[in-house]
Amino acid sequence: MRFLPLLCIGTLLTCNSPTPDTAPTTEAPEPAGLRDAAPFPIGGAINIRQVLSDEQLRDITTTEFSSLTSTNDMKMYRIADTEGELDFARADSTVAFAAEHGMRMFGHALVWHYALPDYIADMPAEELRIFLTEYIDTVVTHFRGRIDGWDVVNEVLDTKGGGMRDSPFYEKLGTDYIGLAFRTARRADPDAKLFINDFGTERDTAKLSGLLRLVDSLRAEEVPIDGIGFQWHQQMRDDTNTVRQTLRRAAATGLLIHISELDLIFNTHNDEAGGGTDDVQAVTPAMLEEQAERFETLARIYREEVPADQQYGITFWDFTDRDTWIRGFFDMGDWPTVFDEELARKPGYYGFRRGLGE
Repeated sequence: MRFLPLLCIGTLLTCNSPTPDTAPTTEAPEPAGLRDAAPFPIGGAINIRQVLSDEQLRDITTTEFSSLTSTNDMKMYRIADTEGELDFARADSTVAFAAEHGMRMFGHALVWHYALPDYIADMPAEELRIFLTEYIDTVVTHFRGRIDGWDVVNEVLDTKGGGMRDSPFYEKLGTDYIGLAFRTARRADPDAKLFINDFGTERDTAKLSGLLRLVDSLRAEEVPIDGIGFQWHQQMRDDTNTVRQTLRRAAATGLLIHISELDLIFNTHNDEAGGGTDDVQAVTPAMLEEQAERFETLARIYREEVPADQQYGITFWDFTDRDTWIRGFFDMGDWPTVFDEELARKPGYYGFRRGLGE
């Protein structure tokens, strides 16, 4: 299958902060962005159309973060929605924005089972193998030298426990598709860092064990894997000691460790679409302070448990309560990020910032 790339790049808008025309006051200035407080990259996941159309969101993005991830525009269902064509328009626009502002660009994700176009999901095994090889080669080559790292495979494990997810890829190709994906990505861009990414491993120790076994088996087969991504869609009731032990076990692999999709909710969910609860229907100042303490603890755990040369960074996933994916996907209310509905810094922002310090 040959792809006909669509290469149009969206128009980029830039924002120049106005020069103050008033005399300095004696009030302490707002702290610089998180990017300036961290000894490792701090990332934000963005929808490029929102960022380019919203000056306040754009200012937050360029002030706070040193790394960007596209929430959806680099996923297979977006790029390969039409059979025989690859549409890079939104992804190109995101990459150009990152380059314009001197930010690292992280690619998410080359292979993911969710929302696959039918023409891909229905392919017989050998056709699917050929498709994956050509797709990954074309996409990674297109961005070669402009993407620092990739989530090569995303959520290959089942929702709970350590078993493999019964996706079209696994059903037809077994675990071979994982090695194929990594090897193809490495050939296409030898300098890009290659990650396996999954969720729930910070509280499901059986799933963590399954992930680490899989990583060990891939490395034994000389599959070129550079790092492990931990989504860290955390819940306030999660046990931080378990989170710490999880990260310690992962760091022992010697691989890069990326906290790839951080947010922190008050309610609970079962990790399935529409599977949220609404036990907490309003948030209080005391609750927000507790959330701030948890954000501080999570930043400290990462800094303390991951050696400096393995710290690929921490990325927030939809970093404002206004735009969070949590509410829509799980059909519940919540306040999971470090910026509020009005895009103002929450206590969680300052807690996380404290956790970045010595």
